[in-house]
Amino acid sequence: MTAPQEPLWKRWLDRLLMLNLLAVLLGAGFFGLAVVAQLQGRQGPMDLVQQLWQPLFAPAISLLIMAALLNGLLSWWKRRWQKADPGNGN
Repeated sequence: MTAPQEPLWKRWLDRLLMLNLLAVLLGAGFFGLAVVAQLQGRQGPMDLVQQLWQPLFAPAISLLIMAALLNGLLSWWKRRWQKADPGNGN
């Protein structure tokens, strides 16, 4: 028995969200390094983080949170719908 083929748009969306997660994780790591550098008196990395915050990190974090909430809501709705359907064979 083979798994059902998922649509092409879903595969690309999953890839985009994985790249978004990678950007958020790398940004968090870079922010940590910038904090350590600032504690040692170097302002360059923190200045770069502050410049990239609005155009890169804030939208990436927002997209990550929105995707997680939407995924949770859709899976909750699907479970509720399947539970309410008595003819599904379960």
